[in-house]
Amino acid sequence: MHEIITVQLGQQSNYVATHFWNTQESYFTYSEDQGESPINHDIHWRPGIGADGSETFMPRTVIYDLKGGFGSLRKTNALYDDTVGNEPPTALWNGPTSIQRLTPIQPSSYTQSLDAGLVPPTLTTENVRYWSDFNRVFFHPRSIVQLNEYELNSSLMPFEKFASGEELFTSLDREHDLVDRDLRLFVEEADQMHGIQVMAGLDDAWGGFASRYVERLRDEYGKTVVWVWGVQEQIGGGVSRDKRLLRLANKAKAITELYKSASVVVPLAIPNRLPRTVQLDSSSKWHTSALLAAAIESVTLPSRLKDAANRDTLGTIADMLNTMGKQNVAGLQMSFAHPSDHNNKEGQPQAQVVMDNRMQGVEEQEDGKKEEGVQLDIDFSPSDQLDVYSSRTNGFNSHKEARVFSQAIMRRGYDDEEEEQRSESEDIEMDEHERRQMTRRRWNPDETVTKSYKTPLGFPLLDSFPHIFRSEGGESVTGGHINITAGLSTDTSVSDRLKLLRTTVARSIGLEDREALSNDLAEMADEYHDGWSSGSDEGEDD
Repeated sequence: MHEIITVQLGQQSNYVATHFWNTQESYFTYSEDQGESPINHDIHWRPGIGADGSETFMPRTVIYDLKGGFGSLRKTNALYDDTVGNEPPTALWNGPTSIQRLTPIQPSSYTQSLDAGLVPPTLTTENVRYWSDFNRVFFHPRSIVQLNEYELNSSLMPFEKFASGEELFTSLDREHDLVDRDLRLFVEEADQMHGIQVMAGLDDAWGGFASRYVERLRDEYGKTVVWVWGVQEQIGGGVSRDKRLLRLANKAKAITELYKSASVVVPLAIPNRLPRTVQLDSSSKWHTSALLAAAIESVTLPSRLKDAANRDTLGTIADMLNTMGKQNVAGLQMSFAHPSDHNNKEGQPQAQVVMDNRMQGVEEQEDGKKEEGVQLDIDFSPSDQLDVYSSRTNGFNSHKEARVFSQAIMRRGYDDEEEEQRSESEDIEMDEHERRQMTRRRWNPDETVTKSYKTPLGFPLLDSFPHIFRSEGGESVTGGHINITAGLSTDTSVSDRLKLLRTTVARSIGLEDREALSNDLAEMADEYHDGWSSGSDEGEDD
C-alpha cells in the first residue's frame, strides 16, 4: 500500500502540516454525486475504531510540540476518549493533596463552529493564535506528544539553540526510546510502510531535535525513505544581527547532520521577494505556512495519486533527484494561476500559455536539448545570508544561471488533452525498479534528468486557508481551486549557498566544532559542482 508516516517537530512545522492535513481531508468524497476521489487516502490516513465503536480515519502522524504549543487541541476528542482506564497511579503519600490546573485555552470560534456543525466565521491573522485554531482534522490520541521540558515562547528558557534540541532528544530517548514509544504503533499497523516524511524547524532548537530523531529513524528503518522538509523563519529587518547569526548557525549544524541520514532534505523559507499575485503577512505563521504547504502538498501529489500514469513513490522521486549519489539537498519552487485569469488573444488563459511554454522546456530537456531546467515564479530556497538587504537574495528567478542536475515537476489543475491521451502502455505497468532504470538511462553528464507529472485536480482553497493569492487582475482569490506547478530540483546553486553559509557562520562556532562543521559544509558543496564547467573557488579558503 506504500503508506507514508509523517513526523511533525515544532511550531513552525505544525502550522505547515495543519494546512497539509486540512487539504488531505478535503479530498474525501461522501456521495456518488462527487465521484471517486483521485487520491489514495490509505497512503496518509489510518483506519481505526473510535471510543463508541464507530469506524474512524485519521492521519498517520506524530505531532511534537512544546508545552502550550497545542493551543486548545486535546488528546481527547469526539472520536477518542483516552482518559478511561488511564487514571494516574495512587500516590504513596496519604496526606492531603492539592491539584493545580492551568486555565485552559478556549477553542477558536472557527473550531467551535466546526464542532457544532455550523458555518465557520472567516479567519483572520488576529484570531489565529495557534495552529490548532484552523485545524479541521481529528487526530489519534497517540499522535499528540507534548514536551513539557520547555514552554512555547518562554523568555526564561527559550528553545532556540541547536544544542538544546539535541540535549532534549537525548534525555527523552534515554528514558523512553521515543521512536519505539511514539512511532512504532503507526509503523506496525501499516501494511507496507514506504516512507517517513519529517516536517521540522531547521533554524531553532528543533533542528537539533530533528537531527537526532532522523538519525534514530535511519538506525531503526535503514531501508525506509526519509524526506525532511526543513522550515525556516523569514529573516526580516526586525530581527537582530545576533539572532540572525544564531539561526544560520543552527541551520548549518542541522543540515549537515540531516544530510548524513535523510534521503532528501528540502530547506524552505518564504522569499524576501514575491510575485505581485501573492500578498501575505510575513509576520503571520498562518499566512507563511499556507504558501509553503501549497507547494509541499502539490509537489508530493504523485505519491498518493490513483492515476497510475502519474503516480510515483517518494523513493523513486528521491532516486531521480539524487542522480550522483550524494545530492540529497533539493530546492522547491512553485508557480500558480487562477482559472479565471485574463484570456489572451487566442482565448487561452495567459497563465496557461506561460506554463505551456515552460513545460515545453521540460520536454526539450527530456530530448537532451536543454540543460538549465525550468525556473518557476517562487523559489523557497533560503538565501543563507546574514545581511537581510543583500542583493543576493532568494525569490523568484533567483537561480537564472544554475546548472540543474535533476528536476521533478508536478502540474495540477491545468487542462491538457494531449497529456490525457498518452498511451497506457508507456508508463502504467512500470514498477518502481523499471521507472528508476528508465530515468537513469536517460541521464548523461550533459543533460538534466527530468520527470513530469500531471493531474486535473486543482489545489483547493478552503475556508481555513488565508486569502494570500491574487488573480492577474489583482482580485483576491477565494474558494474553488487554483492551478499550481511545483518543482523539486538539485542544482549548482546548492553549492553556492552552502559555501556562503560556511563563510557566514564559521567564525560564530566554537573552536571545538568549527573545523568539523566547515569541513562538512565544504564536502557537501563539492557534491553540487558543475562537473563540466571551470567552476569557482570563491569562498574555499574562508
